[in-house]
Amino acid sequence: MAVTEARERIILAAERLIAERGQAVPLRDIAAAAGQRNNSAIQYHFGSRDGLIEAVVELRMATLEVRRLELLAEQVGAGAGVHALVEALVVPMFELSERHGSNHYARFLEQIHTHPAVTDASNLDSEQRTSVRVIMQRLDDEMTELPPRLRVHRLRALPTMLFALLADHERAVEAGRVAAGEVSAWAETIDMLAGALTAPASERAPIR
Repeated sequence: MAVTEARERIILAAERLIAERGQAVPLRDIAAAAGQRNNSAIQYHFGSRDGLIEAVVELRMATLEVRRLELLAEQVGAGAGVHALVEALVVPMFELSERHGSNHYARFLEQIHTHPAVTDASNLDSEQRTSVRVIMQRLDDEMTELPPRLRVHRLRALPTMLFALLADHERAVEAGRVAAGEVSAWAETIDMLAGALTAPASERAPIR
C-alpha cells in the first residue's frame, strides 16, 4: 500500500509541477513535493522522466476513456455530427476538475504536447485510447466536404488547439475568473474547436 501511495503522490506532484514550470522541472523537486526524501524515488517507481510523464498520462486517460465511451454510447443512432463528437472528446477533460479534483492536467498536456506519450501515433492502438480513435475516425467521416489533405491537417492540429484552450480555462478557473463547472465556458470552447474543424476552405491564393 505504501508503495502505491508513494507512486500516486509522485504522479500528482509531477502533473502539477510540470504544468506550472515545464517539462524540464528537476526530478528532485517533484520528489520533494511528493514527500519523498530519496531523490532516486522517481527512478525507482518510473525508471525515468519519460516513464513518469507516461504514468501521468495513463492515470488521466483511464478516467477520460470511461467517460468518453459513455458519451459515445449515448450518440449511437443519434446521427452525431462534428459538434457532438468534439463534445464527447472535450467534456470529460472539463469534468476532471469538477468530478476528480484535477486542476492541472490541461496545462500539463500543454507543456508536454511534443512528448511521445502524446504524439506517438501508435498510442491510438492502445485500449486506453479506443474512444479517441473512434472520435477521430468519425470526425474524419463527418468532414467529407473538405479535401482529404485538409482534413488530416485539421485533425492533427486538434490536440494542440484543445490543450491550449483547456489550459487557458484552467488558468481562468485558478484566477477566479471562471467557475470550474461553468457550462457556458465549456460550450464556447467546444464551439471554437468544432468551428475550426469545419471552417470552409479558402479559395484565395496561398499566402506567401
